[in-house]
Amino acid sequence: MTTTTRRTLLGAALLTGLAACSSHNPLDSNDSGSGGAGVTVGSANFTESEIIAEVYAQALEKAGVSVKRRMQIGARDVYVKALKDGSIDLVPEYSGNLLQFFQGSSTASDEKSVMDALRKAVPSGMSVGEPSAAQDADSWCVTSEFSKAHKVTSLADLAKLDAVKVGGNPELKERPYGPRGLTKVYGVPASKIKFTALSDSSGPLTVKALTSGTVDLVDLYTTTPAIKEQNLVVLEDPKHLIVPQNVVPLMNTKVDDKTRDQLAKVSRAMTTDDLIAMNQRAQGDEKASASTIAKEWLGRKGLA
Repeated sequence: MTTTTRRTLLGAALLTGLAACSSHNPLDSNDSGSGGAGVTVGSANFTESEIIAEVYAQALEKAGVSVKRRMQIGARDVYVKALKDGSIDLVPEYSGNLLQFFQGSSTASDEKSVMDALRKAVPSGMSVGEPSAAQDADSWCVTSEFSKAHKVTSLADLAKLDAVKVGGNPELKERPYGPRGLTKVYGVPASKIKFTALSDSSGPLTVKALTSGTVDLVDLYTTTPAIKEQNLVVLEDPKHLIVPQNVVPLMNTKVDDKTRDQLAKVSRAMTTDDLIAMNQRAQGDEKASASTIAKEWLGRKGLA
């Protein structure tokens, strides 16, 4: 495992678009549980984030915490704002991308240094919980045919191409690991890069754009089942453009110790293989809901 699944320029637009295009407002709550102030769990606007958020929600309910849900809120800019204004109290995040969001100049490149830097970079009124061993990093992928035809197996090989058509979610264009990172870190001239915004953050549309030849290179989350299913090539990243992306809860100060302790249990139990399996359950003809996937996972881990 997404995100991206994760965005300052898009924040206002996403909130406006979500309100205009749907009768369902993602910032309207879905209440569950009883008693006490409880917590409101949110998610980003991609499937894996909603699944992890549902895992958090059900685990907290099992511990007797009253939970409200506000899923599929939007990109990072939107739900960080929601944390600040108290619309939500908790959201699943990814350590490296979150660090770059709060501190784009960070040079941290391994799991420990990323988490150490992230704890210092999180703004007042927020904190991060215990990170999981589970990771869902961004990765740059090409088809096996493209890799063979152009002898591209590493991001370092892209600079030799005459041009490269890049696809990813809209916010990727401004991310440090996006096209500008390919230029800054790997010397791919910006004039050679043509960026196409794709709407589904490592989803089927992104994969189709790659396999159909619409684009040459896409950003996919490493837990995306299509990487294996479509025999895609994840390009090597010898200069560590993409930093570790451990799943970690991002919280505001309303979250109490009981909630933090339960979230820590979830973090210790979750693995990268779990994320891949959960994403697979969310796809195909017999795809399951985030609620069902979370319930199944918690049962297998003895947390239900």
